[in-house]
Amino acid sequence: MAIELVDRTILVSGGARGLGAAFAQACAEAGARLAIADIDGEGAASTAQQLRANGCDAEGFAVDIADADSVTALSAEVERRMGGIDGLLNNAALATGIGGKTFEEIDIDQWDQVMRINVRGTWLMTRAFAPMLRRSAKGGRVLNIASDTALWGAPRLLHYVASKGAVISMTRSLSRELGEDGITVNALAPGLVRVPATDYVPEQRKQFYVDGAAIRRPQVPQDTVGGAVFLLSDASAFISGQILPVNGGLISA
Repeated sequence: MAIELVDRTILVSGGARGLGAAFAQACAEAGARLAIADIDGEGAASTAQQLRANGCDAEGFAVDIADADSVTALSAEVERRMGGIDGLLNNAALATGIGGKTFEEIDIDQWDQVMRINVRGTWLMTRAFAPMLRRSAKGGRVLNIASDTALWGAPRLLHYVASKGAVISMTRSLSRELGEDGITVNALAPGLVRVPATDYVPEQRKQFYVDGAAIRRPQVPQDTVGGAVFLLSDASAFISGQILPVNGGLISA
């Protein structure tokens, strides 16, 4: 079976730049129609415009995934402008610049902010778009972007690790709740992807990811997107509740 997304409309949160934009590009190349949602509405619109320039049907939207009213407004706007979606890629998260502190040093406000965006936001987005996914003639798909840090327990990053561990647990539970509606729910757990958002990561941590992997080189977005396209496609119709680590063999689920 060919891995393609023809006749599927995919919403990518956090799609304005970095790995989110790479996911959107890969979905577009597989034939999908794209809804790009980001807290940076202008960035989302710009990414959508670039996709349209390359022949993809794409629209950009502004959203704060941690805010229930903003997510509700997004779902209404996506339905009005695009008629619905067939796949939801929950990529938006807070990760940049938050590492380096021990669990005792993390302040409560930052802990709450990470949980509000990474955990609450993933739940709010899935809740808001589930009705559209249930109506999908192609079979709805939810793909949550977790992190392999939750699989090996990265130190000095407890709030982020805990949030991505919650995303993994939600993936398994949501797969049970949405399975009877023909919707699959899976998670991708990338390693340390070299994008501008990870420039702040210390060189020692970057080298750990290279030295500890089976494929010993830095991970780039192009290494990561294929698994996402597969899990959003017809080829994965009987796969649900699973966690796919994409980290060059550093660690398995």
